[in-house]
Amino acid sequence: MSSVITSRRYASALLSAAEEGNFIDQIVEELQVIKVVLENSRDLVQAMRSPLVKGDKKIHILEEIFKDSVGDKMFLFLKLVARKKRAGLLPEIIDEFQVLLDDKRGIINVDITSAVKLSDEQYSELVQRLEIYTGKKIRAKMAINEALIGGVSVKIGDTIFDGSISHQLQRFRQALVAEKV
Repeated sequence: MSSVITSRRYASALLSAAEEGNFIDQIVEELQVIKVVLENSRDLVQAMRSPLVKGDKKIHILEEIFKDSVGDKMFLFLKLVARKKRAGLLPEIIDEFQVLLDDKRGIINVDITSAVKLSDEQYSELVQRLEIYTGKKIRAKMAINEALIGGVSVKIGDTIFDGSISHQLQRFRQALVAEKV
């Protein structure tokens, strides 16, 4: 079974349990703590992924690191993941959990790239229009790329809306070349 499918199953089970038990906000906070620790400790991730480190040892490591920062419910989940030899998938499980939670809450991630920094008003108007277009709440990540010359490029999932001047010039150039032939 692929790691994506496995990660999604564990994330889905955790999300279901958190919803049923009405402790979803606590789980979200604790997963964020775990994610930060994992992102800042390559050794911990390697230990969790290592087949040489036994499940009980992984549980002990997780307990030592997270005993003061996660609750009993989250620690039960961490123990389950370690016992099932899936502790190495914790970063992926956390990412899948966020994807599933965003989907339930009607939130989508959007990458916006602009040639210049947008004013607060421009940014708000763009996000509002994207929310109307998608019918969902937008979590936008802004980037600046001066190579665009002007305009913006918006990526929603696999779809790219490129309104940049560099893209328009490229299309114009292609049209001119096609006409010569």
